[in-house]
Amino acid sequence: MISRHAILQFLDRPQVTRFLVAVIIINAVTLGMETSVTLMAQAGGLIHFVDQACLAIFVAELAARLYGMGLRFFKSGWNIFDFVIVTISLVPAGAGFSVLRALRILRVLRVISVTPSLRRVIDGLGRALPGMGSVFLLILIICYIAAVIATKLFGQEFPQYFGSLGTTAFTLFQIMTLEGWSGEIVRPVMEVYPYAWAYFVPFILITTFAVLNLIVGQIVSSMQEAASEDEREVALVFETKVLERLAEIERKLDAKG
Repeated sequence: MISRHAILQFLDRPQVTRFLVAVIIINAVTLGMETSVTLMAQAGGLIHFVDQACLAIFVAELAARLYGMGLRFFKSGWNIFDFVIVTISLVPAGAGFSVLRALRILRVLRVISVTPSLRRVIDGLGRALPGMGSVFLLILIICYIAAVIATKLFGQEFPQYFGSLGTTAFTLFQIMTLEGWSGEIVRPVMEVYPYAWAYFVPFILITTFAVLNLIVGQIVSSMQEAASEDEREVALVFETKVLERLAEIERKLDAKG
């Protein structure tokens, strides 16, 4: 009988990882093809067969990993993520579960869990969320203050952009994204209020070029921390394997007297 350790070693091989990524990509293509009425009319049976074959591979890989790891399988968030996605794919089409069946496209997200570099990106984003929350709060405070000021300054002449606090907030969000801010909003305002640039230019400098760069810096810093932890985990796993191998050699030597 194949040992659990041997199964996990097989699943962790680079060749197996590349094969799973290829299957995920093929499955993503077939799920997209299922949205075409023409393709389904011409080759619906083949597309459905490929989809079921990909699902069978996912189920087999998940079952093998579950057997190899035992209850430790559910200690990893990525394993739970894979388990939920594959389970959703197994839900029958009828009985009001058609919406869940549409979520089969989430299988594409499995490419994240089987690709270490993508996992590192997601881990970095997750670590950056607390810091990003503070930055977002700062942006909200700045935008609220700016919206009140702009509504009082420009609301009477330009109600379509600054007529109410909500309308002004949306206009400022458009300006912050630099989407048509000059020709559509700022220049018409400056025709009536020539010194309006003294309001809009500092707002853009503070929100777009300063505060948003804090978010980028937070994400980069978190990704670097995630990468460092991954390196430490790889070193720990390697050290554990070496110690296990040495212990096995020692047991064999003791057995031989």
